[in-house]
Parts: sequence; C-alpha cells; structure tokens
Amino acid sequence: MRAIQVKEYVKGPQDLTVSTHPTPNPSPTHYLIAIHATATNFFDLLQIRGKYQHQPPLPWISGSEFAGVVLSSPTSLASPKFRVGDPVFGAAQGGYATHVLAPEAQLRPVPKGWGFFESAGLMVTAPTSYAALVTRAGVKKGDYVLVHAAAGGVGLAAVQVAKAFGAIVIATAGSERKLEVAKGFGADYGIDYRKQGWEAEVKKLTPKGKGVDIVFDPVGMVNTSLKCTAWNGRIIIIGFAAGDIEKVAMNRVLLKNVSLVGLHWGMYVKEEPETVERVWKGLFELMESGRFRGTVYTDKEFVGLERVGEALGMLGRRETWGKVVIRVPQASPKL
Repeated sequence: MRAIQVKEYVKGPQDLTVSTHPTPNPSPTHYLIAIHATATNFFDLLQIRGKYQHQPPLPWISGSEFAGVVLSSPTSLASPKFRVGDPVFGAAQGGYATHVLAPEAQLRPVPKGWGFFESAGLMVTAPTSYAALVTRAGVKKGDYVLVHAAAGGVGLAAVQVAKAFGAIVIATAGSERKLEVAKGFGADYGIDYRKQGWEAEVKKLTPKGKGVDIVFDPVGMVNTSLKCTAWNGRIIIIGFAAGDIEKVAMNRVLLKNVSLVGLHWGMYVKEEPETVERVWKGLFELMESGRFRGTVYTDKEFVGLERVGEALGMLGRRETWGKVVIRVPQASPKL
C-alpha cells in the first residue's frame, strides 16, 4: 500500500512524503478497508509536529478520517456488522493511506445516496455538532442559535442540525466568502466577527434584542458571546481554535443565568456508549431525509495522497471552508 508515514516529527505539512509499505493482513479484531477518500483535521497538523495530546510511537501513518470499501472482516467475529464489499466511513490512526485497519466501533455505513467523497469527513464533525446542540443544549424549534466559525467543518454541521430542529441560525465567520457558504447551508443571518460591535448586531436580530438562546463555540469566544446571550442562555464549548483557553468573567455568567456547557465527544464511547448510538441514529435520519448534506470543500480539488500536504497547509492557514477531503485512487489490479 501507499501511505504518509511519519518517521520523525516535521516542521509542517509541506514536509510530508508518500512511501510504499506492506498492505496490512486480515486481522482478528479489525476490518481491512481500501480507502477511496480521506479527510483532513486540525489535529493532524499538531500530531505530525509532535504537539498533540495523543502521539503514537514513531514511526506511524498520519491521518484519521476516511471512507472506503471493506476488503476483509475481523476473523474473530462470528457475525460481523459489515461484509466484504460494503461501503463504510470511519476514523482510525492511518487515514492518509490506500488501506487502513479499523475496529467495528469506529465504522459506519455510507449513508444512502452518499458517496465516499462526501462521507469521508463525517466521523468527527457531524456527531460533535449533533451531540452539542441536541444532547447538551436541547435545541428546539424557535431557538436563536449563534454558530461561531460557521463555515468550518463542525460549524456547517451545526448550522444544518440547528435548522433541522427548527432553530433560527446566526452564523459568524471572518470573510464574506465564508458567510456566503454558511448561508448556503441554511444559516438565516451572517455576521463578520472581525467587525467591532458585532455582538450588538447579533442582538438586533433576536426578538426585542434579548440575545441568542444557544451559542455554539468551537473557537474560544465565550467572553464576547456573553454580550449577546439571552437570559437562561446556553454556551456550548466545543474547542479553542483561536489557540487560547479563555478566562471567563463568571460574574457575567451569574448575572445572566447563563449555562456554560462543555462537550468532549471523544469520551462518549467510554462514558456513555448508549448516547453514541442515539446520536448516530439521529444523524442518519437527517442525512437520509436530505436535511443534512456533506460539507466538503469544493473550491479546489485534491486527488492523490501527494496532495495531502497542500490540503493540510491550506487548512492550517484557514484558506478553506467545511471539510477538506482528498480523493485516494486505488490501483487497478494487475492482470
């Protein structure tokens, strides 16, 4: 197989190279998948530089999210969920490759009517946004939801989930193009958070200027968002894409009766596995009814593992929107 192997930490994605390795053998516990599309994530940029909280021992193959076809099922499973030839998407260490081994818990069937390209970036972003808004925030019809970084992977997923539940969505982003993208995925309003006083603009869009009911924050904008959060509002903390972990003025949280709610989606498999299944059930209902669509970046096409470095570089410079996905051609069998 071909893969991007990290033998030593690199300065950046421009240093990644593709090399040839033995294709994994069928496993007692894992499925062997032929990858047709692989998705990029910000944590990939950290991991290749040795800066992520989860670092596999060197050498290792980079990447995580993918979509492809089952080549073999775990030999120890009497009744495997997936059969040879089934299209699946998932996440496992080693997504920047033509083949990967993945456990059953980390795989899902490609939704009806979807392709590998659209499915490759689902495993991380879609359930994060659904669990944040539905499980943690209890989004409902009529809620005003402020989605920060709305043109990002989790942001576009959040926009769609909120709209599917009948909410009014106010999207923030840092460029006109990204605001246009967010509106294209259903956002009712768009606000450029680079402009001074954007919080007042958000309040003007809500009934009687009361503020928003829910803030979806993957950036680290709690303090500023408190200015436009309604009484009894909920601020859902997804991450800190801005790079700094905030110190929040808790007196303002108290005075407005605001709930600060965290979401660590990766821990649900261990702490609440039953919730994981409920989240995916809800997502598949939205996807198969056409209320949730793929959020793949389409302004530029990336084909081949050799393009992973370029794609990651653009992601790191925030030059993209949605999920940046690379098509992975599979070699034709020799006759």
